[in-house]
Amino acid sequence: MSILPPVMLQSPKSHPSFLEKMVCSSSKLARIHLIKDKDAIDHYLAMNIKGLSKQEAAAYRNSYKKNICIDMLRQGYHKSFSELFTLIQKWNALREAAGPGSAIWQQKSLEEQPDKLDQLHHFLTRAEAAQRAEYYEDVYINQLNLAYCFNNPEDKWLRNYFYEQCFNTAQLIKIDGGKKEAEAHANMGLVNEEQGQFMKAAEHYEAFYQLTVGRIWKDETSHTYNSLACEHLWRIYTLLADKMLENKEHQQAIKTLIKAFEMAKEGGDKKMEGEAAYCLGLAYHSAGEEQTAILNLNTYIEISTALCDMVGLGRAYQAIAKVLVSQGKVTEAIKYLEEFVKVAKSAYLSRSLVDACVFLGDIYNEKGNYNKACEYFSQAFEAANTLTNLPLVDETKVYYGIAKAHNMMVAVNSYTETADPVSVEYLLAWKENRSGMCTDPFTVELPKEASVLETL
Repeated sequence: MSILPPVMLQSPKSHPSFLEKMVCSSSKLARIHLIKDKDAIDHYLAMNIKGLSKQEAAAYRNSYKKNICIDMLRQGYHKSFSELFTLIQKWNALREAAGPGSAIWQQKSLEEQPDKLDQLHHFLTRAEAAQRAEYYEDVYINQLNLAYCFNNPEDKWLRNYFYEQCFNTAQLIKIDGGKKEAEAHANMGLVNEEQGQFMKAAEHYEAFYQLTVGRIWKDETSHTYNSLACEHLWRIYTLLADKMLENKEHQQAIKTLIKAFEMAKEGGDKKMEGEAAYCLGLAYHSAGEEQTAILNLNTYIEISTALCDMVGLGRAYQAIAKVLVSQGKVTEAIKYLEEFVKVAKSAYLSRSLVDACVFLGDIYNEKGNYNKACEYFSQAFEAANTLTNLPLVDETKVYYGIAKAHNMMVAVNSYTETADPVSVEYLLAWKENRSGMCTDPFTVELPKEASVLETL
């Protein structure tokens, strides 16, 4: 009987060859094979797992930044990709320049913040699409939205970058009568002002003003663009004048502050107009033109009174008093300062009350009226105690102590100059207890058995 050949068992169709290669004794060798057969894995996943393409699989491996960049390039937004890449490089350069320990060094890089990358991807690509179609107004709107997205302090450099892009785009918009260009000038003025470039800021604000004259454009708060331009010019002219006054350029500062006053008046804001009159008054005072200074400060008083602005009214009284004191008109100055005290008390302005009382105390102290000086320094000390300002409390305490010492020295000097037994007896008695100093030694009854010699 013949023996049949053994039956060859047919094994089921195996998985692709790369799976067989994965079976090995060394895990390190298996990892090498996996890396070498990455394309085979991607092919297998694409063929056997529904809905997962090679690109989708790669999306899980790539960083968020890389996926954003790849998406831009696939959609043909090469300019947006280049701009995003440049901004990331700029952030890294700023960080390196600041060095370890700086605020920017502690922040996450731009490429590590998905929310910001999403905003950049969304608006940059929309702006590029609009630019291709020459819809420059849409380009401007998308760039402006990006500036608004990065308004946090740590992102100001990005905001400023997109404001500059808005400014360049606004020059190409010819269908809105210059509204976008006006907005762009205002924003660039803000950027320059924050950077301390006041002259450049003034140029942008002046252009903003010229574009808004006679227009009824309004912002979201219903303020007209022209009134906003006036406010910006008032502020920047005042800042420029402050620099001029620091450099002793009094006449140039006065000319600049006159322009600021005119802008404030045109803007229609009475409080702003009052502030401009106040600054102008101080400038005239620093230039030695006292009468003109008082006229402008009186204008500030009138405006503050009309607005029931007690803080402004107190500042005006104090400023006029300083001008009058510099002219030697102390009696008139005291009247204004007493009004200052009344205003401060009625409005519960503790800090203003301290200033007014210290000023009055100084005047009376210099005049030799030490009782009055003590009275006002005492009020200043009491008002300072209501504030959480320990240095101010200590300062007023010293003023009060000096005035008390001066007041006591009047009596001490009087008794010393008299040098009779009664005066000497009284001085010695006062030295024992320091309880007070009577102005008339004859009103004090001395002990019958006490004598000057015995005390000595």
